[in-house]
Amino acid sequence: MSEFSKAATKDELQPGEKLLVEVDEQLVILFQVGDEYFCLDDVCTHDGGTLSDGEFEGHEIACPRHGAKFDIRCGKALCMPATQNTGSHEVKVDGEDIMVRISQ
Repeated sequence: MSEFSKAATKDELQPGEKLLVEVDEQLVILFQVGDEYFCLDDVCTHDGGTLSDGEFEGHEIACPRHGAKFDIRCGKALCMPATQNTGSHEVKVDGEDIMVRISQ
């Protein structure tokens, strides 16, 4: 299993925002909801489009291409046309740093 890597700092992300970052040569999206942080692959499993340009509200992000929605807490596909989950990654905060461990 990979180690945690610094993805961003807390001042780069505010509650209700998302941020596209690269961690271990992989594009992922960081989300902040309240005091919690989440991380998903920047990939819609329906057609491989990017999720980072999609609308994010509550704990859901919608793909801007065809409207598939995913739960940012776990990557679960919530509606068609996506039928497969997208990758989610463990997040922790270390001081001012937001750290991500990329799942294998």
